[in-house]
Amino acid sequence: MSYDIQYMIQKKNIKSKAIKLEAKEGRKIVGRAFLYLIKNDLHKERYGLLEDVFVEEAYRKNGLGAQLVEGIIKEARRQKCYKLLATSRMERSNIHKYYEKFGFKKHGFEFRMELK
Repeated sequence: MSYDIQYMIQKKNIKSKAIKLEAKEGRKIVGRAFLYLIKNDLHKERYGLLEDVFVEEAYRKNGLGAQLVEGIIKEARRQKCYKLLATSRMERSNIHKYYEKFGFKKHGFEFRMELK
């Protein structure tokens, strides 16, 4: 059976954006995290995607990463997201445990295709 598949580019009612949280020491950025706010047709509210959490190696193990993740969770709530997703590679079990400390739960699998 063949279906007529059409691409539809929505030019209105798109309410997706990204919020970057930065940690600085003086003028130097020593950590960051992104919250992507995504809207689809399934829910009235947006959902959040926690992405690219990074702390410079010299600044790790002192709670800075936790401050960034907690800041993203707080912002996702402020933005009225109905859920917040965080992804991590399968082999990084230490990061999985880290996210679980904040209340994230393993929910499914991420399927990925590299396009470049």
